Amino acid sequence: MNPLFDAIVSAHQQLRPQVRVTPLERSVLLSQQLGCELYLKCDHLQHTGSFKFRGASNKLRLLDSEQRRRGVIAASTGNHGQAVALAGQLMGVGVTVYAPETAASIKLDTIRALGGTVELVPGDALNAELAGEQAARGQGKTYISPYNDEQVIAGQGTCGMELVEQLTGLDAVFVAVGGGGYIAGIGTVLRQLSPNTQLIACWPENATSMYSALEAGHIFPVEEQETLSDGTAGGVEPGAVTFPLCQQLIDRKVLVSEAEIKHAMRRIAASDRWIIEGAAGVALAAAIRLAPEFQGKKVAVVLCGKNIVLEKYLKAVADAHP
Repeated sequence: MNPLFDAIVSAHQQLRPQVRVTPLERSVLLSQQLGCELYLKCDHLQHTGSFKFRGASNKLRLLDSEQRRRGVIAASTGNHGQAVALAGQLMGVGVTVYAPETAASIKLDTIRALGGTVELVPGDALNAELAGEQAARGQGKTYISPYNDEQVIAGQGTCGMELVEQLTGLDAVFVAVGGGGYIAGIGTVLRQLSPNTQLIACWPENATSMYSALEAGHIFPVEEQETLSDGTAGGVEPGAVTFPLCQQLIDRKVLVSEAEIKHAMRRIAASDRWIIEGAAGVALAAAIRLAPEFQGKKVAVVLCGKNIVLEKYLKAVADAHP
């Protein structure tokens, strides 16, 4: 028995139609150019423009009536906050989001437009998480972590359920990693239902908190640099439940440069006409890098989101080599 897998199966059944089943599409041009059968798991088409709506919806679904009445607190650089705000709006639950002062203003404006209240915190995403947790304890509200919560992970794992239902015989799945909730959910499903599929974890070279923790065997503070992949940036919370899951489930780890991320974002715009955010570019960049090892094989790249400031996106693709 695997309680997390059982929770994912339940979420997969109970969250419809609120949570979309996103398409898995074969990229004709990228498959031809790279020599492998490359499929795009289009989670950037999920509500709020990222996979985060899966976990947020599952967490709020499982609250009791008193927890719903009191409202919830989340911490986010944008995507998780938007997801919790929309899930709260749909379920009648008040939402406050703690965010770092450096978070993109368009993401914060969207949280507010969805009915959420935003509290800004100096420092990085980890500071916002710790401040959000402290506020939740003080106010008697439920704290919704972006990753350090098995109910959130179970919601994210519904992406894995869709993958195995949409295509059998995948040789590898590429997933960008921040706090590890998304890859832990997807990996739990693959280990159970498609154990021969390699789970390949992908990071930007400039933001390696979970990667460094896995390499060292323990979580510790990591100094990160600015990255296009802001959705995966930020430290890993001490004692995060995702850490042992990532240790158990990840088959391979890949780091990609900012130049590779830009190139991937430009390349998918040219081949498939998708605008994707930096975190999704990380997974695609890793797949492009490793494509020679997967000639003739079936691989999936999880496009985790599309929420990127327009000016930032245009500069990234303009700076990318063709």
